[in-house]
Amino acid sequence: MVTIRPETPDDIPDVAAVHVRAWQSGYAGIIPQEVLDALDPEQRAAQRRQHHGAEAFQTLVATDHNAVLGFVSFGPYRNQQDRTDLDPTVGEVLAIYLEPDRVGTGIGRELMRAALTELTRRGYKEVRLWVLEDNHRTRRFYAKAGFTPDGERATYDVVVPSSGDRVPLPELRYSRVLD
Repeated sequence: MVTIRPETPDDIPDVAAVHVRAWQSGYAGIIPQEVLDALDPEQRAAQRRQHHGAEAFQTLVATDHNAVLGFVSFGPYRNQQDRTDLDPTVGEVLAIYLEPDRVGTGIGRELMRAALTELTRRGYKEVRLWVLEDNHRTRRFYAKAGFTPDGERATYDVVVPSSGDRVPLPELRYSRVLD
């Protein structure tokens, strides 16, 4: 049985591993393969530890018998995607990722529902998120969750390890009203 609960410090290595596997699977053909191959769960865990417990943001994990199957991170909207410039009136889903073999099982929908419920409880009336323009499967998932593109665009740069070249990836912002 899948349980959704707040992330604990003990979950961080497993959440980081899910994050890396989800990127490697979900972004294949979108992000250069060299970038995906270079992703390191230990490095991702170190980044997560740095932000864990930040009051404004929360991560929920979906578990089954203590195995982390996916997670969602959310909080106030980051203006220009900057964690130091927060909009206290709008919520944001920063990340939602699943083990690749759990995509399409309903776990993502349950994680999104839990995040939107908590954002509503916190008093937000609107929530936004960013998605890579070429990530069509995830865009469909967000549309089913009530999100629509709002016209804002940005670029997410990834760095190719062997050359240091930056590869710009177009992003779209989606938003929805909370009940």
